[in-house]
Amino acid sequence: MNDVFTNQVRVRFKHCDTAGIVFYPRYFEMLNDFIEDWFAEALDWPFDAMHLTGHAGLPTAELQCRFEAPSRLGELLTRELRVSHIGRSSFSVEVRLAGPDGGTRMHISQRLVCVDTRTMTAQALPDPVRHAMGRFLAT
Repeated sequence: MNDVFTNQVRVRFKHCDTAGIVFYPRYFEMLNDFIEDWFAEALDWPFDAMHLTGHAGLPTAELQCRFEAPSRLGELLTRELRVSHIGRSSFSVEVRLAGPDGGTRMHISQRLVCVDTRTMTAQALPDPVRHAMGRFLAT
């Protein structure tokens, strides 16, 4: 069985609308934070090294999401990431956000592309990063 990268995020006041539920664009901020955590903690290519010294970036090329249930102020959400595809310069992930009861709150399919930030053209993912991603590749 392949690894699943997981961590948790608390729903804060800043994430919510006046009804006390997560305002949908805030989920995308949580997603970006989660991708950044994955790169730092599991792939050993933190964003500061990637962007500042590596002149690389990871713009999103495609994003699909399905909202299944609301998340409320104060809840602790679990984020889970699996890789569905690894290419030369792009990769795709499946991300699930689950509530305290384990029920799915949101499902995201995202494709990101590694680019040279000086030219904004696609560049190959570094071999160590591609190899580390393989641990999370869904079978």
